[in-house]
Amino acid sequence: MDMTKTRIAVAVSGGVDSLYALVALKERGEKPLALHARMLPPDLAPTGYDSMLDRMGEICVSLNVPLSIIDCADAFADAVINPFVRAYAAGVTPNPCAHCNASIKFGLLLDQARTLGATRLATGHYIRLEQTETGVALYAGQDATKDQSYFLSLVVRERLNFAVAPLADKSKDEIRAYLAARKLDPPAPGESQEICFVPNDNYRAFLESRAARIGVQLPGPGSVTLLDGTVIGTHKGLWQYTEGQRRGLGIAWCEPLYVLAKNMENNTLVAGGAQSLGGCEVWTENCNFLVPLEKWPKTVFARTRFRQKPRPVKATFIGEHLVLAEETPSGPHACGQIATVYDADMRVLAGGVIVSPKGKSEGDGKFLKGALPL
Repeated sequence: MDMTKTRIAVAVSGGVDSLYALVALKERGEKPLALHARMLPPDLAPTGYDSMLDRMGEICVSLNVPLSIIDCADAFADAVINPFVRAYAAGVTPNPCAHCNASIKFGLLLDQARTLGATRLATGHYIRLEQTETGVALYAGQDATKDQSYFLSLVVRERLNFAVAPLADKSKDEIRAYLAARKLDPPAPGESQEICFVPNDNYRAFLESRAARIGVQLPGPGSVTLLDGTVIGTHKGLWQYTEGQRRGLGIAWCEPLYVLAKNMENNTLVAGGAQSLGGCEVWTENCNFLVPLEKWPKTVFARTRFRQKPRPVKATFIGEHLVLAEETPSGPHACGQIATVYDADMRVLAGGVIVSPKGKSEGDGKFLKGALPL
């Protein structure tokens, strides 16, 4: 596809990365359309949000680029915010950014872009995209400290075919210098929050407030036990803890304690010392395959946390579950987070949601039969 003959929509948040994407494409000779998704209702919008939109409009006028503001608040609440709350209530730790990319940015927003006449959607993600015989290939961005391929591993390949990644080979410092040289200041101050809809990163207050609003019951206090069942304390509610967590347990013990598991059936938090961490296998469901299984290399690597360096794993497909066996245990894996699988060149092969070994709906373990190595 000759990209100079297509109109590219650019998802602009107000931050430095998306502003760079817009300006770089404009200077490359494209005729971009700026799209801003209004995803938060007024009570969750950050302070100065309307002023930021006004400033964004001024920048677009100076660039002679049209700006369209899309109201995605209801869709974002249905697809991201409310499932986030329900997941915590169910004892798992979700990754809302990964689901937002799949359902909102490369879902609803891409659809809106195409309705407005754009053929592709550019974003400020630090990723690299390459076209292959079987479609687009998603790679980690060159700046390893900012790489966001982990968060895009749930976006289906058919949608990635419409994506443009102007930041593929750029670093944060290069992008800031580029904009400074053009005397362009991003309208949104500083970096974005870890999760955009949680005010001041206060998860507990947000979850309590939102759960009450949508009629979700957050589990209350219960027992903290060791692996052998010995009760050693009381937790404040399983939704307030994550597998692998070390700080915040509030229990004086002879060694540092880690959260090993959460038992929702009896409202029990299981804790133990470092020698109990284990975590050799990662079970995933709802896997999004960006490379067909038959084309996977023998050696693959996985991330189960954003900042984690990809680790060698052996991949096995069991029933509908992709199971990743680590060569070196990296501790308990948080259910609800994303496991992203790469090849040696940091090409994303697949992404899936981490679940407990028993899975969500097949707790009797019958699905364990018939395991086949890839």
